[in-house]
Amino acid sequence: MPDSRKLTPDWAWATYEPDGDSGWNVRHWSHVMRRTGAGTTPESLQKVQANRPAELARIMVAERVENETVLQDSASLAASMKATGSLSTLPAWWLQRMLVTATPLQEKMTLLWHGHFTSSADKVDNVELMLDQNALLRRECLGNFARLTQEMSQHPAMLIYLDAASSRKGHPNENYAREVMELFVLGEGEYTEQDIRELSRCLTGWEVRRDKFRFNPYQHDDGIKTLFGQSGPFTGEEGINLVLAHPAGPAFVARKLVRFFVADDLPLTKEFVEPLAQTLRENNWELAPVMERILASNLFYSEYSIGRMIRSPIDFFAGFLRNLQGSTNLIELSKGLGSLGQQLFFPPNVKGWDGGRTWINSSTLLARTNLMHRLLQHSATRFAGQSLSDYWQSRGCETFGEVYDAASKELFAVPVSAERRESLEKEFPADKPHNESRCRDYFSLLTSLPEFQLG
Repeated sequence: MPDSRKLTPDWAWATYEPDGDSGWNVRHWSHVMRRTGAGTTPESLQKVQANRPAELARIMVAERVENETVLQDSASLAASMKATGSLSTLPAWWLQRMLVTATPLQEKMTLLWHGHFTSSADKVDNVELMLDQNALLRRECLGNFARLTQEMSQHPAMLIYLDAASSRKGHPNENYAREVMELFVLGEGEYTEQDIRELSRCLTGWEVRRDKFRFNPYQHDDGIKTLFGQSGPFTGEEGINLVLAHPAGPAFVARKLVRFFVADDLPLTKEFVEPLAQTLRENNWELAPVMERILASNLFYSEYSIGRMIRSPIDFFAGFLRNLQGSTNLIELSKGLGSLGQQLFFPPNVKGWDGGRTWINSSTLLARTNLMHRLLQHSATRFAGQSLSDYWQSRGCETFGEVYDAASKELFAVPVSAERRESLEKEFPADKPHNESRCRDYFSLLTSLPEFQLG
């Protein structure tokens, strides 16, 4: 890894200004497409290379109007799930949207907040509430973090998941008060146990009736509370606002954004993320300005970021399919993703997914390889509506070497080692990749390489 002692906040968060072709090429374009969920198709690469980093960041953050066909198909599938009450089809529904969306950054941000403001369908046990919460995350994913926090705090799925719906005057439940400080807004060490007790009193009387939020004034503790040194008969909304006003909040959220989009192994001190925290403060918790700054930054396009993150199961499989315009049996794929530890709508606990190095060990690496092999061999798996061999021929690739040249630019964040490249060439000599079985075997091997695990 590059020497992190050379990092300074001023350099990291300044806008990246490419120096000639070596500073703005397919490596950089593929990187931004991978990290923002777009997939590095030839079409997306053309779109990226036509813009400079700052303008590209503005365009991506502003893209929030979904394709009408995607909306209609998504709504139709959602209606079917609501009619049957089937929780098991929720992950496949979202996977489908990820694969075809015209607003990939919006889906990526929705996934980020899904693992941040965590609720699990296991406990909520209500398809309609989980879909509604997902829609809320998508609507506010690049909007205002304070508003998102307030709305998530009163969402029935969250109230059920963290037992806040049973919090009563005289018997407050502390679960949500603790998690909103520790996991959602401030981080450990920025509050006291007394703050938790006082905030839990603020939140009494919040209920769920007929799958809707309801405030019950008879069960609300309207006495004086003291929270972060301030006293008053605070309501739940006022209590959450006091948490959001805490000076530690912007740095905590900025750190979360950097770890998700830039690098998860950097020493992200308070001083290092302070410029981003200040951007959040100056814009009253609006997320768009800070995301534009991150996605246009020196750090984002540097060796500290490119190829430095281990792909999550979602990034690994959804990214592969989106890159190659793939489709498959998403019910089976979502079950496989669950076995790898990332089942959409079913996060493991209130902390969400740890990510980073926890995604990879000897067992999960083998499981990834096996799942990809099954996906590639499945009769439902198609690429732009055709076989894998026909797909590459349609792109003008006549040998496995030409397939590799194209695929390596789009699929790999780091170069494949010379030794592994030589091994590939021996097993798949420079003949025509017209045999479908051989072509799928080639991609089974290609995606099992250590380099493919990095994004």
